[in-house]
Amino acid sequence: MNRGGTEGPRSAVFGGVAALAGVVRRVRAFAGQFLLLGVLALVAALLVTGVPRTADRLAEQGLREHVAERPAAERDLTLTAAELPAGGGGVVAPVTATRGRELDTLQAGLPEAVREAVQSRWFLAETAFGRLTGPDLAAKNYLVVTRLRAAPGVTGAATLTEGRWPAEAVGAGQPVEVALADDTARKLNLRAGSRLRFSGAGGEPVPVLVVGVFEPVRTGDGIWNTLPSALRVTEPAGDAEPYEMVALTSDAGLDAAIATGVPVRFSWRYRLGDLDVADLGAVIDGVRRLERTPPAGLSVTQAVDVPLRQFLDAVSAARTLLAVIAAGMFATVAGLIVLAARLAARRREAEFALLVARGGAPTSGARRSLAESVLVVPPAAALGWLLGRLLPGSTAGTAGTDWLVLVAAVLATLALPLATLGSSALPGGRRDLSGRRAGGRRLTLELLVVALAVLATFLIRRRGLSPGSVDPLLVSVPVLLAVAAAVLVLRLYPWPLRLLGRVAARMRGSVTFLGVAGASRSAATGPVVVVVVAVATAAFCGVVAGGIEAGRDRTATTAVPASALVDGERLAPDTGAALQRLPGVRRSTPVLREGALRVADARGVDAGLAAVTVLLVDGPGLAETARDAGVDVSVPPVLRAGRSPGPAPALVSPGLAAELARAGLDGTALVTLQGYAQPFRVADTAEGFPLVPPDVDRFVVLPWQALPEPVSAGLDTPSPVSPGPVSPAPGAAGPGATGPVPTAFLVSGDGFDVEALRRAGDEGQRRYQTGGSFAAGERPRGAEVTTWRGARQQLGGGGANGLLVFGFAAGAAGGAAFGLLAVAFAVLAGARTRAQVLSRLRTLGLSRRQWRGLLLVELTPLVAAALLTGALMGALLPLLLTPALGLAAFTGGEPVRVAFSPGLVGAVLAAGAVALALAVTVETVNNRRMRLGEVLRLGEGS
Repeated sequence: MNRGGTEGPRSAVFGGVAALAGVVRRVRAFAGQFLLLGVLALVAALLVTGVPRTADRLAEQGLREHVAERPAAERDLTLTAAELPAGGGGVVAPVTATRGRELDTLQAGLPEAVREAVQSRWFLAETAFGRLTGPDLAAKNYLVVTRLRAAPGVTGAATLTEGRWPAEAVGAGQPVEVALADDTARKLNLRAGSRLRFSGAGGEPVPVLVVGVFEPVRTGDGIWNTLPSALRVTEPAGDAEPYEMVALTSDAGLDAAIATGVPVRFSWRYRLGDLDVADLGAVIDGVRRLERTPPAGLSVTQAVDVPLRQFLDAVSAARTLLAVIAAGMFATVAGLIVLAARLAARRREAEFALLVARGGAPTSGARRSLAESVLVVPPAAALGWLLGRLLPGSTAGTAGTDWLVLVAAVLATLALPLATLGSSALPGGRRDLSGRRAGGRRLTLELLVVALAVLATFLIRRRGLSPGSVDPLLVSVPVLLAVAAAVLVLRLYPWPLRLLGRVAARMRGSVTFLGVAGASRSAATGPVVVVVVAVATAAFCGVVAGGIEAGRDRTATTAVPASALVDGERLAPDTGAALQRLPGVRRSTPVLREGALRVADARGVDAGLAAVTVLLVDGPGLAETARDAGVDVSVPPVLRAGRSPGPAPALVSPGLAAELARAGLDGTALVTLQGYAQPFRVADTAEGFPLVPPDVDRFVVLPWQALPEPVSAGLDTPSPVSPGPVSPAPGAAGPGATGPVPTAFLVSGDGFDVEALRRAGDEGQRRYQTGGSFAAGERPRGAEVTTWRGARQQLGGGGANGLLVFGFAAGAAGGAAFGLLAVAFAVLAGARTRAQVLSRLRTLGLSRRQWRGLLLVELTPLVAAALLTGALMGALLPLLLTPALGLAAFTGGEPVRVAFSPGLVGAVLAAGAVALALAVTVETVNNRRMRLGEVLRLGEGS
């Protein structure tokens, strides 16, 4: 009984081992097919796991770069107490240290998301500006005002070059000890040991002693970002105006100054830097909530929310775009898995038919395929999942993807058994004729796919995106459209070939006729669909990338319609000639730009319209400078016109033109430029114009060369409300000439020095202030130089651009590679039939050269139809989806205009040549492996 009781389990174990060994032998026998299935399963799992992880890493990296590039004002959150006296009567109290301890208390009261994002923090206490006097200042006749500032932590951020740091205690009757930045001390004739007197508003004079001079360890350290800066002295704004400086002291020194009754302010500054993309929305909401309801007695100063919102919008758009590309790639891989499974099942039809003939169940072949697939596909998918987890990135990027990998692995495992069940053709059947008799189920399925694609496109264009998340409908639309296009092409594909076949039948030779006949009977439906989806994905990436690049070019051209823009307040008209004398500069043209101007009627009475922005340009000069710089700028004829009687012709925004027409001012209206009333008439309208900011929708552009001649300075200056003398022609200023002067100059050239342009702009402002009868009231801001290349680089660098580049590169490369693989499947799908035809034709005298020609004639229509359909869909998809993709987030607000690119034609032709070369190579290798002489002996189904 014991022996009988153990024989059953032993036989079961041995039977299981034998069955497993049989499965392993069959997998080894068909190693190529299972290797292909395993690799595709690995790629699918890698896509599902690796793409989100990589996208998350690139988004986090882009966020760090975006925040690091922002100025301090756009990274800091500052809480400030009002500037009021905090002491008096000579009683010294530890006010500064007490308020400094609120740094922790206030941070604890910040919204949670904001509190966790704080990277650095600083406390600062300083007096109001007070007069500073002393022998060293009087020796140079310097008029100086200063703030006394206490900022804990400065001793660790600076190095003493002279003396020591202020003492932490101030005795009764002792001076307040201060330390000065090296730049400040040098410019104001101060040094360690200088004795000064500080007279604050409302307070008693305080003796001050300079005990040290320092240099910052790193000027970019956040502790130095408070304005006014403690590192440099501010030059006088005009005549009889003082120098402004900051003197650093200790808490005790500031308390001594506070005891005199001088006003003092306290501020607590928090720098946000520990940011995660997932928490940006909460951080933005928290900052705005804090700004609306600040702590009692404090005001909140911040500009953090705007750049963070811009980045969040760009990342959301990039993730949506990446999801669309990933969906196309994943659909392609899924199609390749189905093709590989179908090809493997068809190669083994005779084996499965023999199993059924020997008494096996109809599903025995599927069970055998399932056992083999389980041995290969799940381990490959697990390996792909592991490789995806090993890619650089955070676990947040793979959250929720594990179940997708499991689903993909299960579906890939079932692909081969299902293909075995669905392989209904008997060995020896003519598969190339099956496409002629499409059943009702196939027709219904095709109509359903087309209807779904049309409906999904309509819905996504009508309702737009689902904000804050990746829209599943948007992700599915490109795949549905590509599949629908492939279905329609396959329906229409045989008809032109049959007409061509009739023509080929009348031609000499059999190669063309046989090739066209074979192409018209092609039944490679699956490979064509996969090729169309893959090529559409690659073309979509190329077209959208080109549209974004063109949009960025237009945005940069709007900001700088030349090689560089030298911008200031008011520059002498001869600045243009000075700029042209600089090395590398070929042309220059003046520009005047002023905002918030009022429009008046012909009598000078305010028209009651909203303020407008006025741009004065030399039309021909702008056109020549832009053309010389290689920048695409269209200057309308109205701005190229010369002088004519009456009001100057103007290019006006459409909304403003409509308002002027309703007010009856489209024939004559007035704007005042630098105190000179300039009449104009509406001659043309435009939605935008270079140098007009994109967010400005009310503007007037006037041609400088069409303005009347200038009048002499001896005439009375016209009032802003009545017509009077207007600006001279560009560059026609000189002694005695009056009229508006440029606020900027555009230059064209190559290899110029930006600093030289800036110095020339500063000199032009200085000459304007000191020349003629003009007397400067305030010192102008320094000239700013913006180059076209710099503006363009700023749009294309940092932020979400890395995520965008990754998506486009992966989509283009993956689409091309998967498309070529699908072409190989298309070749292999009909390889047996072509091998039999070739064997028969070789016996009739067909040469190798004729065989290659026959193969090319048969495959070219199929490959061309698939590639052209995919390329056409890739070009049309952006036109259909651009309104829903939010691509303007990558171009500075400029709408992305997707247009047909000639490069797409070249790419399609190159892809077609490569695909045909691959097809010939695959066919040649396959025929050598099959030994064509044996094909006829093995029969139709071998």
